[in-house]
Parts: sequence; C-alpha cells; structure tokens
Amino acid sequence: MSCNSPKDSKQLVNSVEEFNTAVENAQPGDVITLANGVWKDTELLFEGNGTEQNPITLTVEEKGKVFLEGSSNIRIAGSHLIVEGLVFKNGFTPTTEVISFKKDKKTVANNCRVTECVIDNFNNPERHEPDTWVAIYGKNNRIDHNHLVGKGNRGVTMIVRLNTKESQENNNRIDHNYFGPRPNLGSNGGETLRIGTSHYSMINSNTLVESNYFDRCNGEHEIISNKSFQNTYRDNVFFECTGTLTMRHGNETLVEGNVFIGNNKPSTGGIRVINGQQTVRNNYGIGLKGYRFRGAFVVMNGVPNSPINRYFQVEDAKISNNTFIDCDHIQLCAGSDAERSAVPINSSISNNIFYNEAKNDIFTVYDDIDGISFENNLLSPNIVSISETGFSSKKLDFVENEYGLRVPKNTGEGQGAVLSDKLATKENTGVSWYSKEDAEVALSSGKKISISPGLNTLFDAAKNSNPGDVIDLEAGRYTITKTIAIGHPLTITSKSNEKPQILFEKKSAITIQNGGSLSLQNLTFDGEESPDRTGNSVISTSKYSMNKNYKLFIDNCEFKNLDVNHSFDAIRTYKNTFADTISIKNSIFKTVSGNIVALDKETDDIGIYNAEYVIMKNSVFSDIGGAALRLHRGGKDESTFGPFLEMEHCTFDNVGHDKRNRYDKAISLYGVQVIDIKNNIFNNSKGIGMHLVVGEPIVAILNNNFFKTETTTITGDQKYTIENAWTFPVEFESDDYKISSNSAIKGKATDGSDLGVISQ
Repeated sequence: MSCNSPKDSKQLVNSVEEFNTAVENAQPGDVITLANGVWKDTELLFEGNGTEQNPITLTVEEKGKVFLEGSSNIRIAGSHLIVEGLVFKNGFTPTTEVISFKKDKKTVANNCRVTECVIDNFNNPERHEPDTWVAIYGKNNRIDHNHLVGKGNRGVTMIVRLNTKESQENNNRIDHNYFGPRPNLGSNGGETLRIGTSHYSMINSNTLVESNYFDRCNGEHEIISNKSFQNTYRDNVFFECTGTLTMRHGNETLVEGNVFIGNNKPSTGGIRVINGQQTVRNNYGIGLKGYRFRGAFVVMNGVPNSPINRYFQVEDAKISNNTFIDCDHIQLCAGSDAERSAVPINSSISNNIFYNEAKNDIFTVYDDIDGISFENNLLSPNIVSISETGFSSKKLDFVENEYGLRVPKNTGEGQGAVLSDKLATKENTGVSWYSKEDAEVALSSGKKISISPGLNTLFDAAKNSNPGDVIDLEAGRYTITKTIAIGHPLTITSKSNEKPQILFEKKSAITIQNGGSLSLQNLTFDGEESPDRTGNSVISTSKYSMNKNYKLFIDNCEFKNLDVNHSFDAIRTYKNTFADTISIKNSIFKTVSGNIVALDKETDDIGIYNAEYVIMKNSVFSDIGGAALRLHRGGKDESTFGPFLEMEHCTFDNVGHDKRNRYDKAISLYGVQVIDIKNNIFNNSKGIGMHLVVGEPIVAILNNNFFKTETTTITGDQKYTIENAWTFPVEFESDDYKISSNSAIKGKATDGSDLGVISQ
C-alpha cells in the first residue's frame, strides 16, 4: 500500500521511507499512522511543529498490533507533537535512549506528548551496558498512560534531563503511567525514575509526577531518585517495591498523598529525606519491612559543606499527616558516620501516625535529633517513644477504604493521612489493550514429562520442554554427551525415592542461559565420566552477559566424584550474571576438587555482585578442595540491598585445603550485608573469613561447633552490627582495634567501639 497524498490530513505509512516523507510534509492537524505489523530495525525521527489546537500526531493503525522490534527507537523534536500506540519489544535501542524528546542537543521537544506507548523487556543483552527507555528533554511535555515493564539492563527506566537551559524549569508532567516489575539489578543504576543528576541538582526542574503505579520496581534502593529542585510527587502508588522514593539531591520537593504497599515483603520501603526545605505530607505506608536507607520513613544525616554529589544536610523539613501501619523501621539521622555528621536542623515531625502492634522498637535514632521538633504524633500503645513530648499512644480501630487499604477510624484531631480520589491504581494507569499479567513463568507450573534411563534421554527431554515443565526421571543411569542448555524455568526431579544417577561427558552437565531457572530434586550427579580437564562443573551459568535474573534450587541431591582434575566446581558462575536466589538444602557434596559455589566474579569493586539470596541448609560438604562458598560484593556504593546469606545445620568436613583455594578459607564473605551462620559443624577445615563493608552489615554467628578448624577472621571498615554470640576462636579487626579471643563475643557494635568481650 502506498502512502496517501500529502494533502490528506491522515496518512497510512508502510515503510520508514514513507514515514519520512509524511513527516517532511506534515502540517498542523495531520495524523501519520503506522501500518499494522512488525517494524524491524526501525529508527524514527518525528520532527515538526504543530499548534496547541492542531498538533501533529503519530499513531498506529490498531493499538497492540504495531511492534517496533530489533534495533529500533524514536526521537521527537519540535513542538505540539503527539506520539501514541507504539510497542517496543524483542530488541533494544541502537543508541542510549528508546524514546527521546530530542533530535540532538540543540533540538528538543516542547509541548509534546507521549501516550499509550509500551516498552516491554526491550533490553540490551549486555547486563551492565546502560541505556534509558524514556528520556525527557525540553519543556511542557506530558508523558502519560504508558506501559513500561521488565527493564533488565543498567540504566534508568525514565529520566528527566536538565543538562541544557532549554530543559530546565520544564513544567513537564509524568502521569498515569504503569511502571511494571523491574528485577533487582544487583548494582547501582537501576532506578525506575530519575529527575536530574547530581551535576544539575541545584537547578529547578518543576516536574510533576502524579498518579503513576509502580509495581514491584526492585532495581535498586532508589525507585525514584529526585536530583533537582521544586518537583512534586503526589498520588502515586508503590506496590511491593524494594527501595524508596528518595530525595537524593535538590531542595523544595513536595511528596504528598503517595501510597506504599509492602505486603511484608523484605526490603520494601517508603520515603527517604535528604537536603533542605522538603515537604512530606499525607502519605500512607503499610507492611513495609525495609531497614536502614530503605526504611518506611528515613531522615538522613548530611555531610558538612557537602560536595554536590554527596549528602546535603536536612534543613527545614516539614513532615506531617503521614500514616505508617505495620511498618518496621522509622530511621532518623540515618547514615551517621565520620563523614555524614551533619544532623537534621529546623525540622518538624507532626500529626503523623506510627502504628505497629507487633514491634515495639520501630524507631532507630543514629545521632542527635534536637534539631527535629515533634508534635501531636500518635503511636500504638506498645511502641517506645523517642521523645518525652510530641507523641501520644492510642489503640486504633481500622476499616478498609475504597482502595482496599487499612485506615484508622478513631484517630485524634488532625492526625494521619487523608488520601485523594486521584490515587493511581493498576487499572487506571498504563494502557487497556496490553496485558499487565506477569510474563514470568513459575518453576514447576507446567506439564510433567516422564522419561526412562538412557543415553541423552534427559538432554532430549530438556530440549523439548516448555517453560515451567517438570521432567520426572525413573530410577536408573542417565548419561548425557551434550550440555543441557536451560533457557526457561525447568524442574528435574525423580519419580521415586531412589535417586536417578546422572553422568556427563562435557565440561558442564547443565548451563543456565538467559531466561533460565532450574530446580533439581532427589538426583545424583556423578563426575566419573567427565572429561579429564581443569575447570569442569556440574552446573554453570552462561559465559555471556545475562540481562534476566535466574533462580537455582537444589534439594535432596547428591554430587560426588567431582575430582577427575583440579578446579572441578559443583556450581560455576560467570561475570555479568545475577541470581535472585541460590538455594541448597538437604544435599550431599563429597569429593570435589574445586568449589561448591563461587559467587565472586564481580571483582571491579564498584558495587556489583552475583547473587541476592544464598541459602545453604541441612547439607553435608565433605572433602572439598576449594571453598564451600565464596560470596563477594565489593566497593562502597550504597544503592543495593544484598547479598543475604543463610547457612544453617550444615556439616563442613575437610573443606578448603587445596593449594588453589584462592582465599584460603572454607567460607569467604566480602561485603555481604546480612550473614546468618548458625548450628553448623566444621571439622578439619579452613576457617570463615569475613570483611564487613558498606552500610551496616548484620552478622549473626551462633551455636557452631569448630573442631580442628582455623580461626574465623573478621575485618571491617564500615559500621556493622554483630548479634548473638560466637563460641569459637575469633579474631576481629577494624580501623580502631583488634580482638583475638577464645571467649564468647556478645552484643552489638555500630560505631567501631566496644564489642563487649565476655569470657566463658
């Protein structure tokens, strides 16, 4: 079909050439329509000048039937232009932006609108190659009712740029967008929305962000990163988001009428206050479990005479009429240390409700709060107040409001939040014609595939499986001569109590590729048929960058004879891969020349790491040449959450003595944020080595039995919290002191001071 005459006001185009001709001849009031179908490797420049009454519109023949795929993007430049109905999927931008409100640095978009567009998993395959999905330049633009979901590589989902005068004091409006799930990036650079940068943070942006729905946006600590002056955030909803709306830079921000729903999920947060003249009022949070910088409500300490990229002192903050129900952590003077020593001043906290009948100590005060006044705040009767005045206690009754939220009905006068009727919902944001259903398929949610022992029967079954399928193995011997590549969620299990035996002749038995997750249950992996080469493994990740997170669950399995040559690992991971969870339970690992799992491939020490949750429970590790676990998170960036380690009821027998054991430890932990090691037995093994950096690591090492095992060493140069007790030889060294003792160490230390050494 050829392009309609340029004299017509409506033109259907079928190619980039026809589109370019239509744009070149477009007049105010014209409508350019992309024909249905896939537009592959399509870069569009939509440039022109309409009028307020007669904009120039770029639309689609049918919404939901026009797809820009491959190497595609769009630039918008001029004035009074409207873009609607585009869907970007199955590819990534060839530049640094998918939708850009500029042609070049000098030619931006003003008075333009992007509405009802979709960007769905449109990710660069290189996990840490950054790009932005929507980059907003110019003034008086509106970005509304768009659907943005699944950003997996580094870079902000949506950004307002202030790097030229043409984009400052912009009065842009961002409203009714659906920001769908964004997985944990495992590094800095995973914000969902950012307004400004530190370099331009002293500039007025005057951007309005209202009635948007943030659904499980988990990229990093800062869901929203405010980095400019005079922005407003109101009537937005944050559903199970791990992180906070953060006033990172810039003053005179208004945060009003927003709702934060945690549903008791770990690391879910609310609002973080930094800088001057910030107003936080009428917000509501429920079931938020995040702590420290991702608490339900956080007021930071600043840096005296702060550089522009650090933390300015909180000054003249007005915090009023907010309601926090069943939230665990309200943090004041957070981040207090030798650098961040400027406490909040001239600030007030008034007419708020802090209610949690299950937790008495929701407040944490890290420094002097004399610069904050308290007035007419309400607590549940069990909560310990942090001030002799300004707080009262009362038991409240609750009702469910029109949004399904628990709200108190018998508060005192003027206390708590009153929510707007303009609040975002999942239904009134985004587009109606594109599904918001989760695209991720759960493990063990598909059909069952039964197979018998034989040569490559397991390989063939995995190759022909679909996402979520379960492969049931009959008892017997399975030999695979080709590596099984897992590109979707797959479960491999046994049909009976007798463990099937899996042998493999390739360097790796199973490789988890991008998009894959794996659950192994009641199986035996035997390395006796593996090649006589160094660096074998039973399970490995892809050697190439993975922009989708994976999960690995191992339950009631046995791994043996992994010693045909040195450095034979049970699980091998590579750089630029990230696991949401690696779980090993009820399993046996014996005679392994390498490591069980080494999550230490991100050694640039810039805050990137390989796994969020590592769980090792009820398992036996015997005759392991390398480490049972290496878990590394280097650098001092504070934008991420983990790693988190749970190690319980495991036995470590003769672990770590191989000369190639890189860290000379049975367990090597660097920069891990939460360490829980308890009720384990260590026999004739190398020790545990921990280096505590970044934020306030929480360490609990309790009731472990150490026999003929080396001393556990702990070093640290950041704040730390040490809970419960050690009952084994321990050395602790910080910048301030060193302890070497056979005593139990008990208590908490948060500033490098006395740990309290108690003799047994």
